[in-house]
This record gives sequence, structure tokens and C-alpha cells, in this order.
Amino acid sequence: PRTVAMTVFGDLDETRMPGLPPGRSPVATYLVDAANAAWMTRLWDRAREEVESGGRVYVVCPRIDEGDAVADAEVGPATAAPPLASVHAVAESLRTSGALAGLGIHELHGRMGASEKAQVMADFSRGLAPVVVATTVVEVGVDVPEASMMVVLDAQQFGLSQLHQLRGRVGRSSRPSVCMAVHRHGISEWSLERLRAFASTTDGFELADEDLRLRREGDVLGADQSGRTSGLRFLSVQRDEAVIREAREEAAEIVARDPALRDHPDLGRAVRERAGSDLVWMERS
Repeated sequence: PRTVAMTVFGDLDETRMPGLPPGRSPVATYLVDAANAAWMTRLWDRAREEVESGGRVYVVCPRIDEGDAVADAEVGPATAAPPLASVHAVAESLRTSGALAGLGIHELHGRMGASEKAQVMADFSRGLAPVVVATTVVEVGVDVPEASMMVVLDAQQFGLSQLHQLRGRVGRSSRPSVCMAVHRHGISEWSLERLRAFASTTDGFELADEDLRLRREGDVLGADQSGRTSGLRFLSVQRDEAVIREAREEAAEIVARDPALRDHPDLGRAVRERAGSDLVWMERS
């Protein structure tokens, strides 16, 4: 959110590349309530169909082991709710029961060595293990054109940018692809709103704007990446975007004519009084 806000202030420029790269296909995105047994059965049936038609399937979990100490902010303390989906438990379950039983299913996570990870991805690409159950290590830097389905379990645990990056691992060829974001029943309305935004568009800029609306911009004059704390006293980046852009253009004209602000002593004094370590931090970033 803060990065988007900084483009409004002109501290960062933006370049938009609309549309998909040549040869790519759009990714259909759906939300699935994990409490709906019929939907979950159909999800894994669909995964089997993808594999049988030559596709590959990613299954992403927020944990490696069930015992990992990761608090579930949506449902409550770990002791009050079933554990979050973990790579080891989900992979074992898929291998032994349900529609994917009998298929090659590999695991992938950050505790594995580089050579082991490379072998898993090689088997996945070649179809020897057409299903990979992974953490977010597949979020970036993974390109398997045959991958056509992404299943994100406990999707309420991930931010919009993470979900968008994960979805980008499929749809990397002309083959139609799908992303299924599975969330827990009874999560907060705020989390549902975030997931609905994710499912509504594949446009990264639209999702960034929505992220800005949901999480606020943080401190555009400091280091906080999101939240309500800000060095701005009266402005809202979203509400006052037009005013900010107009002020930015006028400020650029003043500085172009009078870089040292010698003809604008009051303005120069105000800038010097406001300038401090936070502004130095922003300049260095």
C-alpha cells in the first residue's frame, strides 16, 4: 500500500503493462469455503482431471508441519481451532485418500536443500510428480508452462500481493488455468472482502489499489508499510489524490524555477522545519 501511495506523491514513477504476455491465458479464480464438503470434493476431482489432461497442480499451504507455531488470526488461537493446512499433512492425505490418491505427489518448502528443490521441480515439470504441495517458496521464480491449477489452502492467511503472485504460477501458456482459494468458514468480513477482491480481478494495479483501501497507506514520510499511522496530518492518499497530484505538479514547477527556494522563503523555512530523519530515510530508499 505504501508503494502505491508513493506513486501518488511522485516519489516513485509507475509503468503499466496492460494485458497478458503473448501466449498466456487468463486464470479463472474462485473462492471455496472449506466447510462445504461437496465443493471440496469437486475441487480435488477437478485437480485429478487437470492431471489426466496433461496439466500440473500446485497446492499451497501456510505451514510446513502442523506443529509450526503460526497463529491463526482469523479463527483464533491454535488451540481453539483445527491446525492450519501444512505441507506434510496435506501431502500425506492426498496420497492416501481422495481423487489424487495414486498420483505422484511431491513436497516443496524452504527447509529443503537447493538440489532437492530442483529435483522436485524437474519431476513436476516432466509429469513424474504432477502435483506439488508447497509453501510460498513457489511464489516467484517458478515457470512451469504445463501448470494449470493452483489450490491455495487457508487462503485467509495470505495477503493480496501474495495471492496474486501465487496465482501467477499458472496460466503461463495458452492452456486454460484455474486458481481455487480455499478459506475457512466463519472468517471475518474484512478477510472475505480481501478474498473477494482477489477473485474479482487479475489486474495487479487494481489489487494494489484495493490493498491500499483495505490496509491504508502507512507513513509515506516514514518507514511503516501499511496502517493508519502517518506523518500526514490532514491528507488521505485515496480521498485527496487529485489535490496531491495538483500540489505535486505546482511544487515541481516552483523547484524548477527556484531550486534553493530563495524566492519562497516561507516555503523554504517550512520544508527545513519538516525535514528530518524520516525524509532522509525515504530519499535513501
